[in-house]
Amino acid sequence: MVLTFIISFLLIEFLVYIFLVLGIDAKAKFVEDILPDALQLMASNLKAGLTTDKALLLSARPEFGPFQEEINLVGKEITMGKDIDEALLGMCSRLKSEKLEKTVLLINSGLRSGGQLAALLEQTAKNLRQQRLIDDKIRANVMMYVIFIFVAVGFGAPMLFGLSTFLVEVLTKNMGMLSLPQGAGAAAAMPISFSEIKISIDFIIKFSVTVLLTTSVLGSLVIGLISKGKEKQGIKFIPALALFSMAVFLVVRFLVRNLLSGLFSF
Repeated sequence: MVLTFIISFLLIEFLVYIFLVLGIDAKAKFVEDILPDALQLMASNLKAGLTTDKALLLSARPEFGPFQEEINLVGKEITMGKDIDEALLGMCSRLKSEKLEKTVLLINSGLRSGGQLAALLEQTAKNLRQQRLIDDKIRANVMMYVIFIFVAVGFGAPMLFGLSTFLVEVLTKNMGMLSLPQGAGAAAAMPISFSEIKISIDFIIKFSVTVLLTTSVLGSLVIGLISKGKEKQGIKFIPALALFSMAVFLVVRFLVRNLLSGLFSF
């Protein structure tokens, strides 16, 4: 009872942690997508003669979603006397975006050097858009690998385990029905020897299910790494891939048993 409670508690904590991590990553991904537009708008405000803090505040738009909230929070911190570079770094610590952090460091460097910040923001926005196009091309090129992994984990492995478990079940049953000749001379004349099979079919099925679930987890992480660049992006694929592989495994076992039941007397 205590062990069940501990396992359930740890499982719930793990699921909550995964949910929070995926939510943070989704928020950071959204910010990275709209970041070029925000930088372009801020550069236009600077060209219009506004100060850096005013240009930053006026670049907040409702369509920016959570990024608008962060910009407004940065504006409040600047109004209360906090340095703009510290306020921007604080925004990076909340959003957990590598691209945003690099952009903020670039902006802070431009503020300290007193250079043309508007031109710097425009060039940064252009570079981010080009980087997005390159990322899209890379994802398109590696999509074949993603499909291959999905087919191998979702179809290939369950089908092979479904057939192999049925084969083991047939061999176990037929070997138990064999009547070997008695006597030392007859046993010595046989080219092969038989012994009792100590592995049960239940163990084989449990082993197959464990391997399939483990493969689904690892395959999902690899898919996330290839398609999104981060292993944790594949966590959301684990339930679907695990259920799909288990369904294929059970369907294959059911079909094989029904099709070959008369042949092997099942």
